[in-house]
Amino acid sequence: MQPDFTFEQFQTMTPLDAGNIWAYLLDHHADRITVKRRKPALENIERIFNATFKLANDVGFRAMNLRDLCQETGLSMGGLYGYITTKDQLAEMIGDVVRHATHQVPLLFDSIVDPLDRLEALIRSSIYISEILQPWFYFVYMDSRVLQPALRHAAKNSELYVQSLFADVIVRLPSRPPGSADLLASHLMATFQDWYVKRWKYRAADITPDQFAASAVRMMRGYLS
Repeated sequence: MQPDFTFEQFQTMTPLDAGNIWAYLLDHHADRITVKRRKPALENIERIFNATFKLANDVGFRAMNLRDLCQETGLSMGGLYGYITTKDQLAEMIGDVVRHATHQVPLLFDSIVDPLDRLEALIRSSIYISEILQPWFYFVYMDSRVLQPALRHAAKNSELYVQSLFADVIVRLPSRPPGSADLLASHLMATFQDWYVKRWKYRAADITPDQFAASAVRMMRGYLS
């Protein structure tokens, strides 16, 4: 695939999307989830996490509790315990989804040799995967500060991993502006983090994922070329 792929093209190859994410959670956390009937388990997992994102936005993850989650989902406490028993488990599973996505997506572009082309592919895929999984990325960005230390550390490491991917490509550029590759990578990260943190701004301006990605890529190539 060429590095200037579109959002539509990316959706055909992404490892996680709105259709398979529930199956990923069910299979990856099968040792924790005691409900064995697959169809109702998938439906309830979707209900639980959608309710979590809603409550986290409405009252904050720190303030919400499992009883709030039961009320929002319509599940009993016993029914909820078939999937999670603490809020930390919820946060851990959300972080796991983001971590899996950010580790798997870059592997799609290992064959791209040219550094600027590879950077473009990484930028586009980062924007597009955060569009597909916007509530998950938003939660990790906004709510990781209220999590237990181990979960906060995992969230930070996930972000630093993506930043290191950008930095590793930047240092391979035959000529680049002076300064730290890590700092330049951090600037690129901040560009596309704005996309999933402040979706209201781009939605109001009727900006599509492709338009945002194209603009971010033009800025990157204009400065690093």
